[in-house]
Amino acid sequence: MIKYEVMALRIYNSLTHEKETFTPVTEGKVRLYVCGVTAYSDSHIGHARSAIVFDVISRYLRASGYDVTYVRNFTDIDDKIINRANAEKRGWKEVADAYIDSFGADMAALGILPPTHEPRATEHIGDMIALIEDLVKKGFAYQAGGSVYFSVGKDKGYGALSGRTLEEMVAGARIDVDERKKDPLDFALWKESKPGEPAWDSPFGKGRPGWHIECSTMSIKYLGCPFDMHGGGKDLLFPHHENERAQAECATGRKFVNYWVHNGFVTMDREKMSKSLGNILLIKDFLKVYHPDVLRLFFLSAHYRNPVDYAESSVESADSALRRLYATLERVSGAKGIDDAPQEANAELDGLEQRFHAAMDDDFNTALALSSVFDLATAINRMMDEGEGANLPFVAKGRDLLLSLAHLLGLLTQDVESFTRDDARRHLVAVGLDESRIEDAIKSRIEARRNKDYQRADEIRNGLLEKGIALLDTPQGTKWRIKK
Repeated sequence: MIKYEVMALRIYNSLTHEKETFTPVTEGKVRLYVCGVTAYSDSHIGHARSAIVFDVISRYLRASGYDVTYVRNFTDIDDKIINRANAEKRGWKEVADAYIDSFGADMAALGILPPTHEPRATEHIGDMIALIEDLVKKGFAYQAGGSVYFSVGKDKGYGALSGRTLEEMVAGARIDVDERKKDPLDFALWKESKPGEPAWDSPFGKGRPGWHIECSTMSIKYLGCPFDMHGGGKDLLFPHHENERAQAECATGRKFVNYWVHNGFVTMDREKMSKSLGNILLIKDFLKVYHPDVLRLFFLSAHYRNPVDYAESSVESADSALRRLYATLERVSGAKGIDDAPQEANAELDGLEQRFHAAMDDDFNTALALSSVFDLATAINRMMDEGEGANLPFVAKGRDLLLSLAHLLGLLTQDVESFTRDDARRHLVAVGLDESRIEDAIKSRIEARRNKDYQRADEIRNGLLEKGIALLDTPQGTKWRIKK
């Protein structure tokens, strides 16, 4: 992959509410932590947005010459997992393993590059206990029965990340009903075990870790303190990230994270997508209908910090846009001499490349970067319309640049033939057809034309066209393709 020097990468920091010039803790290296899923159900497209956003960020940083260590965790013990296990009469670990595998399959299907590390909470119980003990010794946490709570009032910087007032924090926190807590905002670091629940031995008694302590522990273990970037959805900013920051900084006495990066919500009918509301679309169900790059293109067409409202019309537009890009590649691949054409300097192409990188260096503005990609495809098609001969050097360089820039966004990673085949398969499933029925229809049309029954031949063609199947009569015979 071509490496690009980042001259002035600027990132919006949720802590300061400003765009800041990115300066890594260690020159040439980036350490990134992103909160992963709680493994109690299949993942929906809201999870996909976060995964795609940070996949693109990590891709771009690597292409810019950074050595990136990317950590994304799994919460594999939680009330939701225990409740699902009880409902299904399965073990909690069996449930967690099943949905971690399901998440992995979804990520692979979406073309998400695997993180450097994918730690599970239950693999780091000992590390969490050690961090909790430090907080107790330093007076930032207290034991209440067999549970341990973080004392929010002892952290003078609490609330700086979310910027919330005390009243807003009380309203927004996951507040456990426990009379032993000294303050309603105090949150559990260690939960005393209940009968029948999974539990681990600790100096505080048998129990399990709270939700927030796992990410502080694992991020420090794998990335040190401070590390460069912490990411996740905006819904995690409070209380999860606020609590992570508080317990990490109180335990270590050092700054926890330099840049906090949060992606916007995915909504349906302007309402946040969530499992509790039931307004979700599973990744698996989306991929039954659309190519994985359609979802990626749909999300990247908006700035990562902005909310995105899921609408079929917008997804169909992304579907059509993806086809246009692949159609450009298909057209170029058919140009004679394209692979032998010399690579020449070209001001128009250089300008489009510079625009792309300027957009990405401005807080990873993928929406603006994509405009350069589509303008590049338009320029390639314009040159081919004018005549392939003299324009081959432009077309050849443009094709390579199109692939290079698209790959930085995780797009156009499939060859044209495979894309066309997979796209056709999905479409046929959606309209209730299969290839054998189309071939039978083509044979019937050929027979009708042989018998000069042109009305019947047109009926067959139009019937297929209504289902999005276009027929092309070529010297090599009748071919079919998807037309939307």
